[in-house]
Amino acid sequence: METRVLIHKQDFSWKRFFLQWEWMLVLLFIAIHVMNMNLSEYYWDSANLRDATMGFLDKAFIVLPMVFIMILGDIDISVASIIALSSTVMADLYNHGVPMSFAMLICLGVGILCGFINGLLIVKFKELSAVIVTLSTMIIYRGIAYIMLEDQAAGSFPEWFSFLGWGYVGPIPFILIVFAIFAAGFGWLLHKTKFGRSVYAMGSNSTASRFSGIQVNKIKMMVFTLTGLMSAIAALFLASRMGSTRPNVATGYELDVIAMVVLGGISTAGGKGRMIGAILAIFLIGFLRYGLGLVNVQAQVLLVIIGLLLIVAVAVPKLKFGKGLSRKG
Repeated sequence: METRVLIHKQDFSWKRFFLQWEWMLVLLFIAIHVMNMNLSEYYWDSANLRDATMGFLDKAFIVLPMVFIMILGDIDISVASIIALSSTVMADLYNHGVPMSFAMLICLGVGILCGFINGLLIVKFKELSAVIVTLSTMIIYRGIAYIMLEDQAAGSFPEWFSFLGWGYVGPIPFILIVFAIFAAGFGWLLHKTKFGRSVYAMGSNSTASRFSGIQVNKIKMMVFTLTGLMSAIAALFLASRMGSTRPNVATGYELDVIAMVVLGGISTAGGKGRMIGAILAIFLIGFLRYGLGLVNVQAQVLLVIIGLLLIVAVAVPKLKFGKGLSRKG
């Protein structure tokens, strides 16, 4: 027993521990807070920082399953359109007399159906990449939303529905509590279960995984269906925060989500990355947008800054001094 303990201690390396990509994100997170504090005297206010999370956590729900998709080596660019379609169906049903609670369930069902269709198409038509499939469904889903509402808004939701986007449990925003629960669940699923290990194996080598007995098609369909569900949950929070919905809601969300996942250290080639990195990237980009928004920095400048951060995320580990950075599974 003593021998095993000694070997275990020798295997641990503080150098490897601090060269993990997540520590780079922590340093960037601190740097962004320092920069924002110098730019605006109103930034470092606990109430403002707490409330700022309401502005970006709706899209954070989609980041969680997108981590699984990108570890598989795939991508889903239809998530924003699923938000638009599921929220549009919910609002339209409610405005036609359907009880709000039932309309919300239908919203979740629409998201699940859209994600299932994505997964089914990707599994059945292996010659088509996930990019092509989800690009097609992205257009279809948002097109259906436009057919339903044209260019009009729908909503007038009941007052209690606004609690999802604007409510508090004590001093903590309700959306932050819900996201923390989901983040813990998705982190456990990815890192502590056979399902998560299968996702990593498929991302590293799908063919070998198939021959080793992993149900590749079933897992892929489950991941895309789960992404549809989480997109619908994001739709509930976004519609609650806005008080209504339109066919063009969440435009560009897919790019923000993918940026957060990539910055979080998830390998675009699949098979590598950790959930904690993506979660750190959510708050990093969220507070970066919030801080620069206080001093009226143009949206185009924000895009340039986020683009530079993504270049750092991809390039630094490949540089000579960054070879030690780890993006373990």
